[in-house]
Amino acid sequence: MIHELVARFAEFFARAPLAIGIDVADILIVAAVLYRVLIVIKGTRAMQMAIGLGLVFIIYWLAHLLDLVTLFTMLDDVKTYVVLIVVVVFQADIRRALTRFGRRPWLRGMRTAETHAMEEVIKAATHLAQKRIGALIVLERDASLDEFCEQGTLLDAEVSKELLYSLFIPSFENPMHDGAVIIRERRIWQAAALLPLTNSPKLDKTLGTRHRAAIGITEETDAVVVVVSEEKGQISLCFGGNMVRNLDANSLREAMLGLFYRRPVAPSPQRETSTRASIPPRPSAPPLADATGRHDADGVPATKEAEESS
Repeated sequence: MIHELVARFAEFFARAPLAIGIDVADILIVAAVLYRVLIVIKGTRAMQMAIGLGLVFIIYWLAHLLDLVTLFTMLDDVKTYVVLIVVVVFQADIRRALTRFGRRPWLRGMRTAETHAMEEVIKAATHLAQKRIGALIVLERDASLDEFCEQGTLLDAEVSKELLYSLFIPSFENPMHDGAVIIRERRIWQAAALLPLTNSPKLDKTLGTRHRAAIGITEETDAVVVVVSEEKGQISLCFGGNMVRNLDANSLREAMLGLFYRRPVAPSPQRETSTRASIPPRPSAPPLADATGRHDADGVPATKEAEESS
């Protein structure tokens, strides 16, 4: 087996340099495309479906190899419609991938615009925390949030500290302060959106509705959520079903840069222990913090069910 592989490699590099260069370029292009596709579907339910389809193809190959006629015939019929199945199952992700294929880190201008929106979110969260005004800001990444949230008020506005602050001012005359603000493509897509609550039994029972909604949407998608506690004025960051608590402007900036640009983040000695010990933090994210704080005083509803129960 090893001798055969060595012979194949020797035969490959024994050709003309131009032919070798073309084949190497072909392999690198395919690898880059596959890597980009994996980055797009990472952290979404599409990744789980892709793994499932991969297992089906492995079973199909084994059925052919072991001459399992019945199983092979059944899977061979399924293979005929696999393209249609992929289009139907992954239609939202395919659309999202095509619109974002040229996204970071290749287009420098788009990265600069995204960093500007991130800075406005950090400034707004810091100001809201100082005033002890509750807030829930969702930054959509590669996974679409359309099927996971109940639509609020469409805005399509430029992200600014002033607008974000005004959206969360608690007032009877401001119906958009309840729920979440969702930022899509560096613009405020909608306000007063309703998010799914997490059902994880491992979370601290004292966490309020706002924090549970933030964790809930990050369990289903790769979104990043900034939460401001109304009771304590603390800033938290949720991602991948995890929560980092009690952040200031600098630590929030470091964590968000690490999540969006895969930049390594140095651990802070002021960080506490993990909110969910069973879920390890991502390599680019800061260590998790202990969810020992109490829930928000007013318990701003983030889902339709929460509004009905209150």
